[in-house]
Amino acid sequence: MSTSEIDQQIEQAIGAIQAIEGLKDIYFVACGGSYALMTPNKYLIDRESTTLTSDAYNSAEFVQRAPARLGKDSLVVVSSMSGNTPETVAAAEFAQSKGALTVGLTTDPSSPLGTTVDHCIEYELAPSEANDRAAACVFNKLLFKLLETREGNSKYPAIVSAQKNIAGVVERVIRSHAERIVSFGQAYKREPVIYTMASGSNYGPAYSFAICILMEMQWIHSNAIHAGEYFHGPFEVTDFDTPIITLLGLDSTRPQEERALAFSKKFSQKNIVLDAKEFDFSDVPEQAREYITQIVFGYLLRAYANRLAEDRGHPLTVRRYMWKMDY
Repeated sequence: MSTSEIDQQIEQAIGAIQAIEGLKDIYFVACGGSYALMTPNKYLIDRESTTLTSDAYNSAEFVQRAPARLGKDSLVVVSSMSGNTPETVAAAEFAQSKGALTVGLTTDPSSPLGTTVDHCIEYELAPSEANDRAAACVFNKLLFKLLETREGNSKYPAIVSAQKNIAGVVERVIRSHAERIVSFGQAYKREPVIYTMASGSNYGPAYSFAICILMEMQWIHSNAIHAGEYFHGPFEVTDFDTPIITLLGLDSTRPQEERALAFSKKFSQKNIVLDAKEFDFSDVPEQAREYITQIVFGYLLRAYANRLAEDRGHPLTVRRYMWKMDY
């Protein structure tokens, strides 16, 4: 699937969305790593849209909660990498039963999800190789194109320009972290618990790293701590030997992340800080940086994960339960 073909699918979906009379709500619905991709989308809509509200839901809870506002003036965006996630397929069917328009993102348009949704947009799975066909990039283009078409938002060209350079940006950022990545693998390969912390659009990659990498792929106890919630309970686990990975982004919530980091540094000797202010964004338009940062964090964290897995002798592909039994 080429970038131009994905753009065509986006245009077709936008046409259908524009036909919704009185569109008010966008529901972002998925599970696991795909759900983690949804939280930055809510941040984007909150920051940029003057007419739309949105929220992100776990697929099963979306159906069980059954939002009363869901109906013909709603857009439901669902996502599943394989397109086979039963809960997400059920969520798409439920949304359609309420009259909502469904748009689905998956790597396999012929999958159950791809053939269920009203409009399917294909993306490319390449967790360690950045390109503008990755899911996070496709979401950004879809939403900014929608906002451009619907509200006259002017940031779509900047997003497209940033995405064209995303591979080079990610390569430079990972290269600048090369020594730290090696040190991380050696220093933390035997840690039983590692926390991640972030807020705003960066909470998505932090959440994904905690539940999909550390817990699912490495069997390391973890939790994604929201930086704003850190002082309302989680900071009590902070001790001299508590590893905390903190993402410092470029979005409006960075002060929360800085405040949480300042406290954790007082008591923990194991702070791993990934600071977007250090990233070489020289070829990323200023308008796009707030939204590109979370994408770069995703690739950077994957580089850290690859090294950790190698040093632990525990491949990222190993599972105990997932895909091996009924659950």
